[in-house]
Amino acid sequence: MSIQGVDQILFDFLPRIPVVLEVSESEISSDAGLLPLRQFDEAIGLTAQFAAALADSRRDPRHSFLEMVRSRVFGVLADYEDQNDHDQLRSDPVFKLIAGRSPEDDDLASQPTHSRFENAIDIASLNRLRDVMIEQFIESFDVPPAHLTLDIDPYDDPAHGGQQLVLFHGYYKQYQYQPRLITCAENDQVVTVSLLYGSAHAGLGAEDDIAYLVKRLRIAWPHVSIHVRGDSGLGGPELYDECERLGIDYSFGLKLNNVLKAETSDLQDEAVAAHAQSGEDQRLFQAFAYRAGSWRCPRWTIVKVEANAVGTNRRAIVTNRPGGRVLPAAAYDDYTDRGESENRNKELKLDMHGGRLSDHRYLANLFRLYLHAAALNLLVRLRRVAADPPAEVASDVPQEAWEGRERRRVFNRRRERDPLGEGHPATWRTRLIKVAAEVIQSGRRVLVRLSSSWPYHHHLRHVSECVNRFAEGFT
Repeated sequence: MSIQGVDQILFDFLPRIPVVLEVSESEISSDAGLLPLRQFDEAIGLTAQFAAALADSRRDPRHSFLEMVRSRVFGVLADYEDQNDHDQLRSDPVFKLIAGRSPEDDDLASQPTHSRFENAIDIASLNRLRDVMIEQFIESFDVPPAHLTLDIDPYDDPAHGGQQLVLFHGYYKQYQYQPRLITCAENDQVVTVSLLYGSAHAGLGAEDDIAYLVKRLRIAWPHVSIHVRGDSGLGGPELYDECERLGIDYSFGLKLNNVLKAETSDLQDEAVAAHAQSGEDQRLFQAFAYRAGSWRCPRWTIVKVEANAVGTNRRAIVTNRPGGRVLPAAAYDDYTDRGESENRNKELKLDMHGGRLSDHRYLANLFRLYLHAAALNLLVRLRRVAADPPAEVASDVPQEAWEGRERRRVFNRRRERDPLGEGHPATWRTRLIKVAAEVIQSGRRVLVRLSSSWPYHHHLRHVSECVNRFAEGFT
């Protein structure tokens, strides 16, 4: 962010000499680390494709939709969560470069202009954005995948105003929206987003979202095997039926009722007795065909029982995976591995401020959710390009064959060795994005000058080299 002019300020905490704070006359930005991300965006065309999906009916606009999309997406990446921040960022030299202007050009769009922009997006544009996000997901694969694991999950977005369709949710005990994501476990991208009204059931319309996505994926990859996972708040007979009609695998959490508890009471007694005798933690499984009253047919159900020093714990899933009948423990572990995919929800809601849906109009808030998801996808795709070692060679076992514990071990090892390749957005900000720089424009070039004492030069160099190699191969 540019520093505005202030008088000289003195501090006297040093015993011999004063500390003087004053403003430089040079153009200064605190977000120079965004530049390699902008180069990467240029290579994959993420923001350009995003903006091209939006219908712009304005005459002779001063600020293009592409310029404002880039301002908002890169603002989110740099931890500027909403429109108000752009009243200051509009004169920042790095943000001008990102938007396609030189540092000496006119200022970028202000907060009121961004507000009008978000509120001008219509339903047709939002539908095109859904297709663009799916197309970008498909294009991100170098070769057609043999298998995809799709996780569908909502998160709560507390609201503090009079936004349209904000309603009180009894479970969360708050007025809220419910954003819902479909993410891919193989490459961590957000594939689709939807925005439910505040009191909606978490699974409302989920079968339609899955059906549309599967149709699009099978056009690109007719033989891809698809596995959908979700917790018990999403699972229901309509979604089971739709997955079976589509011919895809599913694993959904199942809330324990009295019938399931009675069916597995002997297993729990066995686990408790074994723990009391050996003192070791017990983890036992029972699998059987079960039909709830609202189901059209029996479905394979796996119940896990744990007994340890803390007590007992029973959980259940319903699945149609063939392996669930042979290796119920492995099928259950594969379901619980969706905990890694839930990190995408956390990253979007917290790190990328996807819980900041504060426009008044519902459609504007849905569009804002797309903007924040685009920012996360840009970072997710760059993470894989900059991973060291590359993500695809991090394990001797093919990624499609990773089991729950193996997958977690691989991720943990990668995070230790490669803080950016597996780093959350906050790590990218502290180690790359948030770096002060002097921006100098001449007739021949724009020079961005960093401090020689900045401790993360090696990260910037590594990411920039990876981006430039990728851009050469991408073209």
